Amino acid sequence: MTGEDTTTRRAELAAARHDIEAADSKNDLITAIDRALRVAAPMGDPATIESAARAYGKAADHCAHEVQATVEQVSSKTIPGAWEGTASGKAEQIVAAAARTSGQITQALKGGMRALQRLADGVRQAQSQDRPACETLQSARSVLGGEDGFFDDLVEKDAEEAEKERAREIARTGAKDRHEAAVVVDDAARAAARDLNKLAAEARSGKVTGNSLSPVDKMMLADTSSVDEESLGRDQNEILTANDLERSSARLNAMSPADRAEFQRMLDGAGSPEHQAYLMKALAAGHGMAELKDFDRNIAGRNEDWLREHLQPVRTEVDVNGDWDKGRVPNTFQRQEWAQGGYGQDGSCVASSTVHARAMVDPVYALQLTGGPDGDENSGDAFRERLVDEQRRVHEDGDGANEGLFGQGPPESMGDEGWSEVADNELNSPTGADYERQDLNSADDRRGALPEIERSVAEGRPVPIKTEGPDGGHALVIIGHEGDMLQVHNPWGQTSWVKESEFVNGTMGTPTQGRFPEVTNVHLPR
Repeated sequence: MTGEDTTTRRAELAAARHDIEAADSKNDLITAIDRALRVAAPMGDPATIESAARAYGKAADHCAHEVQATVEQVSSKTIPGAWEGTASGKAEQIVAAAARTSGQITQALKGGMRALQRLADGVRQAQSQDRPACETLQSARSVLGGEDGFFDDLVEKDAEEAEKERAREIARTGAKDRHEAAVVVDDAARAAARDLNKLAAEARSGKVTGNSLSPVDKMMLADTSSVDEESLGRDQNEILTANDLERSSARLNAMSPADRAEFQRMLDGAGSPEHQAYLMKALAAGHGMAELKDFDRNIAGRNEDWLREHLQPVRTEVDVNGDWDKGRVPNTFQRQEWAQGGYGQDGSCVASSTVHARAMVDPVYALQLTGGPDGDENSGDAFRERLVDEQRRVHEDGDGANEGLFGQGPPESMGDEGWSEVADNELNSPTGADYERQDLNSADDRRGALPEIERSVAEGRPVPIKTEGPDGGHALVIIGHEGDMLQVHNPWGQTSWVKESEFVNGTMGTPTQGRFPEVTNVHLPR
């Protein structure tokens, strides 16, 4: 029995179908049928999975009726009005955050219930289709009998040829049904993994384990977003990712008592929840106390709009109906796009996408690019100059080639080895992960890589990818996902959404206007 995991089973049965069609001789056909029969049956117990789904459902009902309803009742009363001034504002913020958190927990549990129920349905459907398909293949195998000897193969009589073709027709049906069942269970398993990983990443407050933080601090930090309105994408623009919350907590706990007390004073003195969240994000990105103090001074007193513009290179745009924009959305600072060479025209796509990915996870680095040393050099021209200088640095670090006879012109290209080096060098410190290149040579390879890609971006670790097309190769970075859609940044200066199926099938044309649609390798954080 081979192919225990769903992706391998799917590929093995696709290959067996091909072998059955291509078999020239009786013995070749026997080998192909045996290959189709050796693949393991779909694994899993639908009843057990459904039992887990029901448990999630019961927990969701309890949270909605006992926790969420109580918090909403508190938020609808005038208890915060008992305080005055800033205390009243903070109380209102805390109650609002508690209401959102309890609602998110309820929705997460319901999402887990739905994901597991869909998985149970997929396993049940696949198993019910696979069993008769195996019987059909066994029937085809019986028609053929034993293998021919050497001399039997030299001459094939008309009757033997007819029997072979009759067996092929039966086997064709059995292999098709087994393969379709494998597709059903593989798609169901990957969808469940995608949705459950996403839900796990969004179970945010439990990832804040800083010993010096109060339960309210933890909840508020996990809840803070750069967007206020729910309808405009509050949940899609939370400042601290799951990875940020875990890393900042670990670094806070590892500090000396003096440094921990100093950092707590910085948090206590922050003028807004957003200020506090960006301090934690800077801590997660690996900065020491001296850099954190400078960063704290540079963002002190800044309003929410200033912080978002300077420290968040990508904002997920959501319209008033709650739908996120699926077209190409410009990523700009002071009307200047985050584009390679400043205008998206030179060959520094690897360096530029890497710079952008790092700016997304490191607010200190982002501010150095957008605002300069003190955060106040705010012109689009100054930003473009700093951005291009940084792109050139990373390009040189990766031994990228330049245009011109003596390589004195603008960047032209970078090899895969250089790309691997700069991806790891630039993204390791702010994410805590080692980035490794994985070549994707087929739709099966891309399909198999999707769960890890989606888990990484759900947790807040960008994933660089290489795409190819008639015009050569291009570097992009996957920065998020929602459902079966991936959010992709193109260093020409835009972000767009693509379907999982487009990623898998090599038709991912939207980000690059059709020029580089096929993903050929990916750099995954380990």
